[in-house]
Amino acid sequence: MAQEIELKFLVRDDSWRQAATDEIVMRQGFLCDGFERSIRVRTENQRAFLNIKSSSDGIHRLEYEYQIPLQDAQQMLARIALQPLIEKVRYLVPAGEHHWEIDVFGGDNRGLVVAEIELPSRDAHFDRPSWLGKEVSSDFRYYNVSLRKRPYSSW
Repeated sequence: MAQEIELKFLVRDDSWRQAATDEIVMRQGFLCDGFERSIRVRTENQRAFLNIKSSSDGIHRLEYEYQIPLQDAQQMLARIALQPLIEKVRYLVPAGEHHWEIDVFGGDNRGLVVAEIELPSRDAHFDRPSWLGKEVSSDFRYYNVSLRKRPYSSW
């Protein structure tokens, strides 16, 4: 069983870009979506994954992820996934012992920028960069599963 503890934050400005070390273009679609459980297909540049998550509070999750053939993922996104798809570019930003994943959304969610950090425990210490904004870990509107149903552009 894989447990994930992930915190989400809004981003104040673009100063994080100076420290970004990697850029991953993502397209993802849900085969099953809900707050308590979801199954999604995601392409990341030229790789693809099937991901299964379960959560009750949005912070602690069971998560299972398996690499799948890119062509299979592209076909699932086109023919099976619930629409619209989530489009975003993820930037990796190292920070002390951890790293941030900054998601810059496109499509109907254009304008939304969210920072995520995975921690070994809920009370683990992490550096808070100056660009870090309000925590939204428990606000389900900011979860991809919600953004598919109610895009940021409709808020």
